Amino acid sequence: MCRQSATVCLTKSPTAAQRGATGVAERLAVLRDPRDRRRRRHSLVSVLFNACCAVLAGARSYLAVGQWARHAPLDALARLGVRAAGPLGVRRAPSSSTIRRLLTLVCPGGLADLLGCNPAGSRRLAVDGKVARGSRTDTGPAARLLSAVLEDGRTVSQLRVPDKTTEVTGFTKLLSPFDLAGVVVTADALHTHRDHARWLVEAKEAHYLLVVKRNQPMLHDSLRSLPWKEVTARRYDREAGHGRRETRSIRTLTVTGLGLDFPYVAQAAKIHRHRTDLKTGEITRQTVYAITDLTARAASPQAIGQLARAQWGIEAVHHVRDTTSGEDASKIRTGHGPENMATLRGFAISILRTAGHHSIAAGLREVSYTPFTRPLDLIGLP
Repeated sequence: MCRQSATVCLTKSPTAAQRGATGVAERLAVLRDPRDRRRRRHSLVSVLFNACCAVLAGARSYLAVGQWARHAPLDALARLGVRAAGPLGVRRAPSSSTIRRLLTLVCPGGLADLLGCNPAGSRRLAVDGKVARGSRTDTGPAARLLSAVLEDGRTVSQLRVPDKTTEVTGFTKLLSPFDLAGVVVTADALHTHRDHARWLVEAKEAHYLLVVKRNQPMLHDSLRSLPWKEVTARRYDREAGHGRRETRSIRTLTVTGLGLDFPYVAQAAKIHRHRTDLKTGEITRQTVYAITDLTARAASPQAIGQLARAQWGIEAVHHVRDTTSGEDASKIRTGHGPENMATLRGFAISILRTAGHHSIAAGLREVSYTPFTRPLDLIGLP
């Protein structure tokens, strides 16, 4: 069964071979078409291709995706796999209603896996959740999405957290299909659980760097009481940008044998951030504690600082989805629409990152100049 609950999806999760297929078309062909077999004018893959390319060209809604498809020339529709019908062989693009119906019905877990990146061999993987605020309804809360993102901003996969539960319940479900051997998984304090750490090290042969806050009061107090003033393993980083100047100090301490109650913990880190707003002059200070199973030989203070920044990097991806792609403002609410549209936005960001775009906004603008050729080229359609 799909790693989402059976009440959400009744299709099997894609296998590693299916996720690793070279072409996007081969991967999407794995998905089960949720529509009735009768009166299917468009294939599932062709409709999903239309949606992927439209979002890459800047579309934010079902209506915008349908408008992009309606204006696509015949050669683009042929590349997208739209079938020729009638004696004249006319290709007719899928309508907005067809696109909406499919994106509200298609398996969200399978779509996220098949459009995601393979984390095997990567150095870092960050896990964090966000809320699609515009998806709130009168009878239900907004969709909460738990994502896994690589250090370069490419999305691995995403799952919707069931209502009345927390992100903690989806952590192992999200990562279980992937080969994480040797990968350092970072997460915020919400996921600093002993079961998660034990599962990563024992079942996935991965490493972890987890933030510790006051939701783990005993562990947090134990970290605070460590002899940080005597630590000699330190790293200082300074940078300016985005209207602020920031100085970070990272101290690391080997805690093996100190009785710290957490599975496989080898090092603790104290990260102090001193930030100055260049416009207002306001100064803020923040101290964060983290724990990892990486030894001092495997991870220096500099490496620990980079891992911490990788976790903050996933928040930057979520910020791009909200500001550049308008995810929070989106009013898509029904069915699997919120999570599937979020998957398409993450896929667009991954494609643009792979193409070398550091600014997603600039990348979307560049694609929009040739909206019926550039998206198809980026996805690799023949």
